[in-house]
Formats: sequence, C-alpha cells, structure tokens
Amino acid sequence: MKKLKLEELGRKSVEEYKKGNKIPVEIVLDNVRSLHNVGSAFRTADAFLIKKIYLTGITGQPPHREIHKTALGAQDSVDWEYFPETTSLLKKLKASSKKVIAVEQTDSSSGLANFEIDEKEEYVLFFGNEVEGVSDEVIAQCDGCIEIPQYGTKHSLNVSVSIGIVLYEFSKKLNV
Repeated sequence: MKKLKLEELGRKSVEEYKKGNKIPVEIVLDNVRSLHNVGSAFRTADAFLIKKIYLTGITGQPPHREIHKTALGAQDSVDWEYFPETTSLLKKLKASSKKVIAVEQTDSSSGLANFEIDEKEEYVLFFGNEVEGVSDEVIAQCDGCIEIPQYGTKHSLNVSVSIGIVLYEFSKKLNV
C-alpha cells in the first residue's frame, strides 16, 4: 500500500468542476463568524460537488486570506452569492421549487439518517451561526429540519464539521 501523490488523484480542474454535473444541493452559511469555517465550507462543498453556497449577514466573503487558508482555492470552483439580509435570500428560495431545510435541533427535526431524499428535488441546506445556530425566523420558513445525532455530553458540533457530515450523507443517498 502506498499513499497517492496529488497528480495521481485525478482531480478536476476548476474549469472542469464548473462545467461538470453537481448534486442537487446548495448550502447557506447564515451569519457564520469564523472565516476558517467559511473556507472549510467551500472546500467541503467542492469535495461533494455542491451547486452553490449562499453567504448571508456577517458571513465573510472571498477573496480573503483567512478563507483561502482553509478553502485552498475551492472558493474559485464553487459558485457563491452573498445576501446582506437572510430574509431576501429566503424570499428568493421560497419562490423557487427547492426544498429549504435547516440543519438544527428542533422539536420536530428528523434525524439525518432517517431523512428521505427525493432525487427529483433540489435542496438548500441552512447552516447557522456558531453560537446561536439557525435562527427561529429562518426555521419558521423552512420546509423541514434535520439534525445530526449526538450521543456524548455536548449538544453541538462545529459548523464546518456539521457541513461535512450532512453533505456526506446527502451524497451517499444521492449515489454520487
């Protein structure tokens, strides 16, 4: 067994990524404070062939060296759009036929493993602020909520970790 070199991995170029097929998933980073979390979200979105990232509120935007530090160039491959107000993005999303899902612990959230993904639907996944999570205002306008099961003493995960877990599960269920 040997570790593969970068040139042996067969990675796509930025142009190939932009032109290639994506899974029917977009994500929203709503008021995410850490630029490292933003960069990590871009890198993870690239890895799982996500269509687009929406950045809202105080969420930092490329170009920024702290985002680049963790994105490693993925901010150039993944399409993104910034909305100063989350409500204006929600209006746009609600006018579309996409399913808007918050990743949050609520009294009616579905466990991630039990969430049924319809391959004919397009999904927008809301990830919230590192301290407050997804706001009640956003949750009220979502089509549903999913949560990641957790079994220890902590009841939250870093937002970048949550993004990785959820996108992995979606890609698995979509047979990527």
